[in-house]
Amino acid sequence: MKNEILKYLSKYTKITHELESAIVNSTFIEHFKKGTILLKEGDVCIECYFILKGCIRSYIVENGEEKTIEFYTEEYAVTPSNYGTSSPSNYYLECIENVIVSVGNPKLEKETFQKYPELESLSRVIGEVIMAKNQDSFAKFKTSNPEERYLDLLKNRSDLIQRVPQHQIASYLGIKPESLSRIRKRILTKK
Repeated sequence: MKNEILKYLSKYTKITHELESAIVNSTFIEHFKKGTILLKEGDVCIECYFILKGCIRSYIVENGEEKTIEFYTEEYAVTPSNYGTSSPSNYYLECIENVIVSVGNPKLEKETFQKYPELESLSRVIGEVIMAKNQDSFAKFKTSNPEERYLDLLKNRSDLIQRVPQHQIASYLGIKPESLSRIRKRILTKK
């Protein structure tokens, strides 16, 4: 599994033997079962995750109703907004499949970055790429209607349709499950 991390990082830079060794030696792999809650609302977050296999969902609970914020799958980094701070989390992280992740924490990151500054630079570049994608995704979400959001999901993340319960897909799109059913039916009749 550590090779998956190296493959991902090599998309952004040439991985030297020294850097490869540093990455392999500072990588901690963990397995979590479907249904595991990695972070609860109110918890202080002391870990971040890089998904090697599986799917994690982030959500909030508002007026007793779960509202899905994001789905993280293979090659996604999950860094909660309160990571490395003493602030309590506003949301939950739940494994909706069995998950294999590389786990990071602020202390390990600091030690690794001090020893290998090129890894800190690489992390910054990847962070900027992720932030730009998130901004584009947010803008697209805000300016589209539910059917357009669903079509975008089919186009760009079609694997989620088979991996995630439909009520969570509906929540992610900002609609009720009944509305998702109507959208799917409308799309099928257009074909």
